[in-house]
Amino acid sequence: MSDTGLDPEEARAPLHDEDDRMDPGFVGGVLARLDEGDAEGARALVEPLHPADIADLFELVPQDRRAGLAAAISDRLDADVFAEMNEWVRDELIDVLAPHEVAEIAAQLDTDDAVAIIEEMDDEDQRAVLRALEPDDRAAIEEALSYPEESAGRLMQRDLIAVPEHWTVGDVLDYLRRNADLTTDFWEIYVVDSRHHPVGTCKLSWVLRTPRGVAIADVMQREQTLIPVDMDQEEVALRFQKYALISAAVVDGSGRLVGMITVDDVVHIIQEEAGEDVLLLSGAGEGDINEPVLDSYRARVRWLLANLLTALVASTIISLFEGTIARMVALATLMPIVAGVGGNAGTQTMAVTVRAIATNQLTASNTWRSITREIRVALLNGVTVAAVIGIGVALVFTSPALGGVIAAAMMTNIFIAGLAGVLVPVALDRAGADPAVASSVFVTMTTDSMGFLAFLGLATAAGLAG
Repeated sequence: MSDTGLDPEEARAPLHDEDDRMDPGFVGGVLARLDEGDAEGARALVEPLHPADIADLFELVPQDRRAGLAAAISDRLDADVFAEMNEWVRDELIDVLAPHEVAEIAAQLDTDDAVAIIEEMDDEDQRAVLRALEPDDRAAIEEALSYPEESAGRLMQRDLIAVPEHWTVGDVLDYLRRNADLTTDFWEIYVVDSRHHPVGTCKLSWVLRTPRGVAIADVMQREQTLIPVDMDQEEVALRFQKYALISAAVVDGSGRLVGMITVDDVVHIIQEEAGEDVLLLSGAGEGDINEPVLDSYRARVRWLLANLLTALVASTIISLFEGTIARMVALATLMPIVAGVGGNAGTQTMAVTVRAIATNQLTASNTWRSITREIRVALLNGVTVAAVIGIGVALVFTSPALGGVIAAAMMTNIFIAGLAGVLVPVALDRAGADPAVASSVFVTMTTDSMGFLAFLGLATAAGLAG
């Protein structure tokens, strides 16, 4: 046994499996130590972990064990861990900490990470935490909270390096070396004029390789991408992606430099926005496995009820052809195929369109071109699928007429699905609604209803059930 009470084999237990996921044996070992009341042993296992791995550990242990784990490793539960933690797990742990403890953590974080913690707290707890902060930290966080949610003002960091344009490279180097309170994490130096408006940027590599006597204005790059403080974070991410930015200055309404956004913050935003759009398309809410059950229920059930209402439209159409279905039972067997394939075709087009809108690829200038493109794709898909299903049904049911009807219905529904898949998201976007939220309900209703109507209507018109 080692001094920490750990078995040598246990101490050498692998942290991650072959897929780079935290090994269940390690998680079980930590929980076993907690069950035995061996807080020191649990702390020894966790001690060598990176903050991101500690955050993963909290997400993997059962909800009712997290408070005990937090108490056992309180000395490792610092700002770096909270910055990496899933927001639902983080909020759960924040709830059990005293306001002064939350304030200590927030003071160590970048402003954007501190805001992410404090903004989700109840008003009373939020005020208590803000009172416990140092005046400078409190002012920065209160300013950030005054900006809209998911805006550049919430995302930006206040700690940056800004120097006047009349300085030389030597002045900048002396300033960086003599001021211990300056931020240590930065890639660019912002050059500002007398009104504190950004006029250029200078990479650290340029400063280090330029003689001291050269004016910083002669080294800096004047072209830069400025981010308005009220810009939506999704648009911020798109600008970083489009212009391959590492960092960007954030300016207020008067053009003054108020903060900066770095690419590491944007990576999280891109990941969140991409996942959010996928989940919204399915009506699954935030879709986080750590989200409370009741929150998940409320997010999902309203869309299931909406789907229930739209399904009534399709069932009403079917009821209009009860006589036709009763006289030819094969129609009941085949009509779900028409609706199902049409629904999949509509979902494909809808997903492409929603993504194009979200990434600014689909705009007013190319909307009609995108619509005609999807029409061509729908026609090609419709001809292919209609030929396959038509020939198959004609052979299986020994009825060329039935094969022709289902082929025509399939062609019609896939064409309509292609139109609905692009027109519904575009219409919702033009109306100011989020196309990722409501598109699937309308597209599904359209493909189901039109699929049943086309198939059963054509079958009736062709006299197949006569």
